[in-house]
Amino acid sequence: MIKLPNIVILGDYERALRRFSQWDKLDQHSNLTIHHEPLRDEALYEAVKDADAIAIVRDRSPFNEAMIARLPKLKFLMFTGERNGTLEAASLVSRNIPMACTPGGPSKETTAELTWALILGASKRLIEQNTLISKGGWRDELSVLPMLSGERLGIMGMGAIGSRVARVGAAFGMEVVTWSPRMTPERAAAENTKSVSLEELLKTSKVVSMHLVAGPGTKGLISADQLALMRPDSILINTSRSALINMADLQKGLALGRPGQAAVDVFDIEPLPQNDALRNTPNLLLTPHLGFIAEPIFATFSKGIVETLESWLDNKPLPHPFKP
Repeated sequence: MIKLPNIVILGDYERALRRFSQWDKLDQHSNLTIHHEPLRDEALYEAVKDADAIAIVRDRSPFNEAMIARLPKLKFLMFTGERNGTLEAASLVSRNIPMACTPGGPSKETTAELTWALILGASKRLIEQNTLISKGGWRDELSVLPMLSGERLGIMGMGAIGSRVARVGAAFGMEVVTWSPRMTPERAAAENTKSVSLEELLKTSKVVSMHLVAGPGTKGLISADQLALMRPDSILINTSRSALINMADLQKGLALGRPGQAAVDVFDIEPLPQNDALRNTPNLLLTPHLGFIAEPIFATFSKGIVETLESWLDNKPLPHPFKP
């Protein structure tokens, strides 16, 4: 009797993967298990200890060197999207275990959309207005709101997402300025924005939106000293990575009134623990990491996982091999 390979898929929180592809071949030619709940540490190990192949949705399941060393049966690992911040890929390279990824889909577009949903939701106090209506009320003192038109929008990171956010801000009539570690006046001008220092951006912007890659030079970039520079009526937005902000300092800063509000889609631990104080922090609008949660993206992920695992089963070239 032929022994079928064990394939484990991790992190399908939305139960979306089977909706967008045909899984018949994988079901017939492997022992396929799809996990929908968050798994870490020993629970993660128990789920993958007998796996020949592992597929990870985004970076929801951390694989460090110690975990990988405990998986002697592992022959292949893949993840969705084009990068994974919780995978110590060097440990796989040292064992000659091949890796692959999938295309990311239109995640930049949908993250820019969510960024503006958060900016508008915070600036127009939509949660508070909806609560007022649901409780039988009408306008109150929070209903007299400022406008974004004519205000300054500070973009930290003018990449594919930041540039989209900037263009919308300009369309709303905002003055757009930008900063990043490698920003130049010429790069800023090419996006019809102005390059300023980080200090100026924080001191003068009504809205500060973060679109940087979290790395050695940007982790913890925004902490107590930087928050203290912000306007008391400012709004800090983060749809990038939580590591960019010291979240404990952000809670303290909100209590002190700098910034006036924040809206965050990313967290140090995801899913956010039920007892986390962030859930009940005043002037903080939270969303459950929705930046890339969209049907076209999960259709891309699903198709990429199925095509890649079928190629691996058939010993064919991988569609999107990953080389760190």
